[in-house]
Amino acid sequence: MKGDIQNYILGQWTSAGDTEYDAIHAITGEQIGRVSSLGLNYDDILQYGRDKGGKSLREMTFPMRGLMLKSLALFLQEKKETYYAISYATGATRSDSWIDIEGGIGNLFTYASLRREFADQSFHIDGGPIKLSQAGSFSGQHIMVPKQGIAIHINSFNFPIWGMLEKIAVNLLAGVPAVVKPSEYTSFLTEAVVRDIIDSRILPEGALQLVSGKGIGILDSVQRGDTVTFTGSAKTGLSLKSSAHYLERGVPFNLEADSLNAMVMGEDVKPESPEFKIFIKEVSREITVKAGQKCTAVRRILVPKESIDAVGEALKNRLESTKYGDPNLEGVRMGSLATKIQVERVQEAASILSKENDILFGSLSGESQAIAENPKNGAYFAPLLFLNNDPLNKLLCHDIEAFGPVSTLMPYNSVSDAVDIVALGKGSLVTTIVSSEKEIYKSYALAAAHSNGRVLVLDSSSAKESTGHGSPMPLLTHGGPGRAGDGEEMGGMRGVKHYLQRTALQGHPDVLTEITGRFIPGASRREANPHLFRQYFEDLVIGDTVTTDKHMVTMEDIDNFAELSGDKFYAHMDADSLDGTIFTGRVAHGYFILSRAAGLFVDPPKGPVLLNYGIETCRFTKPVYPGTIIGVQLTVQEKIDQEKRDAEDISKGIVKYYVEVSDDVGEVVAIATILTMVKKRDQN
Repeated sequence: MKGDIQNYILGQWTSAGDTEYDAIHAITGEQIGRVSSLGLNYDDILQYGRDKGGKSLREMTFPMRGLMLKSLALFLQEKKETYYAISYATGATRSDSWIDIEGGIGNLFTYASLRREFADQSFHIDGGPIKLSQAGSFSGQHIMVPKQGIAIHINSFNFPIWGMLEKIAVNLLAGVPAVVKPSEYTSFLTEAVVRDIIDSRILPEGALQLVSGKGIGILDSVQRGDTVTFTGSAKTGLSLKSSAHYLERGVPFNLEADSLNAMVMGEDVKPESPEFKIFIKEVSREITVKAGQKCTAVRRILVPKESIDAVGEALKNRLESTKYGDPNLEGVRMGSLATKIQVERVQEAASILSKENDILFGSLSGESQAIAENPKNGAYFAPLLFLNNDPLNKLLCHDIEAFGPVSTLMPYNSVSDAVDIVALGKGSLVTTIVSSEKEIYKSYALAAAHSNGRVLVLDSSSAKESTGHGSPMPLLTHGGPGRAGDGEEMGGMRGVKHYLQRTALQGHPDVLTEITGRFIPGASRREANPHLFRQYFEDLVIGDTVTTDKHMVTMEDIDNFAELSGDKFYAHMDADSLDGTIFTGRVAHGYFILSRAAGLFVDPPKGPVLLNYGIETCRFTKPVYPGTIIGVQLTVQEKIDQEKRDAEDISKGIVKYYVEVSDDVGEVVAIATILTMVKKRDQN
């Protein structure tokens, strides 16, 4: 027996009061350790995170928080084999554990890379400036600042690592601390990872706390500014989400619930087509991966009625060849359920489903030939496949979920019929449509989107690289409507914004520039001395400007640029084709204006500017005709520090310049934001 599965709270590891749960090895049935959170003071725990962890995180910029996540990901990657060894006790195969362990670490890497999408500030500048007055002395700008609360993550038993890392990656990047409460069933694996995280000292103290037990009462201590996420059963989640406590205090409650997900085989898919094999492989994989204990697992299998027999036989053959049992034994492809408690729950749900559905493969007891030294000690349940021959009237399969390797095959008559059947699940996390016919997958995807958080279109062109039906991706939202919880997790920047408070700033552009650290058009501009291209990254000041010499645009300019670029669009070259257009004569190319602007503002000799990094925005706002005199103002808009890739790399940063091209009557003809890479004076 291992020692207590401990809690990390208030800066220390501690065991709690009386036992709430004895953690059991899912394969051997041996006791792993005692789990308890009884007696913990959640008011103190949450306030500790808000005060200590929150303050430290809010003082960091987005790039700093992103680099923190990257360091954590690299650190955990070095430790991953330890987690694989412990994950075995949850009943997981190596491939199951890969999803949990390396999928979770992958989330950290992904959100670390998002640091480049945010300003080099502790807050986020949301969108562009908004002109609020005619003369331009009054403007608006949205910003988003970290909420001064704490994230409370209530996680499910099936992904003890991924469930934690995919959530904390988001709140930590946003600058918000977290308390994680994993399921007591598999908390021993979460505890092992958190121990390493704490020992690494990569996160500031208070940024992450762990409650390993049942956490009874933890949600009673949430306050305004906090965020609650819950992953688990729809019934429990909805009960918690509807509490007046959260409504009164304005606490966001993100629910990601188990749902009745579906896979649909298109009417174009025949037994001889490659998509048929893809469908069978994907369905059987989703039934057996993690022994069906995934919130995204396929529960309903829809096929054209004429293909029901062929699909049924193919699935039976595939499932029959799937060896299950002890993941450490050769040939085993499916492990056990996480606990015997889950086995009982799956049996109960399967028994209810059997009242309306025929058993096509397997048995209600789940008994079969588990490959294990002592099969009775493990939490084993064999794959079980039902057949529902009337899915529009036999509705139990659209309401009851057996959270294990259990699914129901059913026929449909048309695409609209399939959409209606899927919608009977009252909201799903994901549906997959397997089809190579564009009219089928397009009509299905658009019609079914309202009842799904994600729609995967799978065919032979994407199957090789597709991450599959059951894999939510960090940069895409994970969640779904209705029964699936009406919540969203991950989603890249969308997810980070859940932990930020949006505020509209109003004032003179000078004021907004000072607050945001980004040049707002209309703000005062100081003439740069020396030229901006002669200044190192550290010396550049937001708002400093180079006002260039003038250039008269000529017909020769237009002809030469057309020859050089190959752009001989009629508006530039054919004065006889302008009837019915906005142009009164041959007009200069927009890209000539931008190129000529660069020729005016660039200081050519070698200096701190290393390279042109690209154009972020560009607009041509007024036609420029031959004879027009143009000039440019180049203004430092924003500075973004860059970390060195290695010791030999140059110390540098990215500078965004606001380019404004005006004509001889003072009207703006083009605006752009260009980026340059600029060397730092200090190369340490």
